[in-house]
Amino acid sequence: MNGHFQPTANGIPLLGVGTYPLLGSEAQATVKMALDADIRHIDTAQMYGNEKDVGTAIAQHGIDRSNLYVVTKVDPGNVAPDRFASSVRKSIDDLGGPVDLLLIHWPPADHEIDAALDRLAAEKEKGHTKAIGISNFSPGMMRRAQSRLPGQLICNQVEFHPLLDQRQVKQAAADTGMVLAAYSPLARGAAFKPEIIQRIAQKHGRLPSEVVLRWIIQQGVIAIPMTTKRQNLESNIRALSFSLPEEDMAAISTLGTADGRTINPGWMAGRWEI
Repeated sequence: MNGHFQPTANGIPLLGVGTYPLLGSEAQATVKMALDADIRHIDTAQMYGNEKDVGTAIAQHGIDRSNLYVVTKVDPGNVAPDRFASSVRKSIDDLGGPVDLLLIHWPPADHEIDAALDRLAAEKEKGHTKAIGISNFSPGMMRRAQSRLPGQLICNQVEFHPLLDQRQVKQAAADTGMVLAAYSPLARGAAFKPEIIQRIAQKHGRLPSEVVLRWIIQQGVIAIPMTTKRQNLESNIRALSFSLPEEDMAAISTLGTADGRTINPGWMAGRWEI
């Protein structure tokens, strides 16, 4: 894979590497491994506690930041007016410079969403990020957010894999001009298990992980799997090198259910579909 020419959606490389829950030397080694393999999209967050590690790895690798796409997210505890800007400044310091995409990690309380979005937009105006977006926003929240900041929000990062029905969120993305970025794209390994995935992988001579990631990417959804193993990283990259026929895409899509989440914090109860 050529690190300088990769397929993108809204300017975001379609394949990146996630860094949660990695810390310290393990986080640094994973980022360097990804950069060595020509991955140019690195995803982190204030909540992960590893922005400094990611920034150290990038600096030690020596890659030109203009060839890199760095994403971070504002922690829920930092969306308040007295914490938002200072938390972003710390993220930038830790990461070694402005980021390419800054997201609100989890939606604040409904009455606080508009003000939080305004603070997010202010960070772009300051030059602290090239682009802005959201994460874990429901379809209704996506539409509300884009109406608050018309044309500015480019991405909603959500859990997305074959076992979770995200058709409503995907439709909202199409309606608002955002793209989706998939965290937990392999459902922590659970996405490998269905017979449909196994059968399609065998038919194409691919690993189940490659099939799952291809199903995601082929829909124009960005995938950010986390792995600390070089062989897994290389198989993830191979998801860019083939296509699935429509009948296989449709078969995999039948696996999704409303209760297929692997990440479902209590404070989001009742908010996923509003």
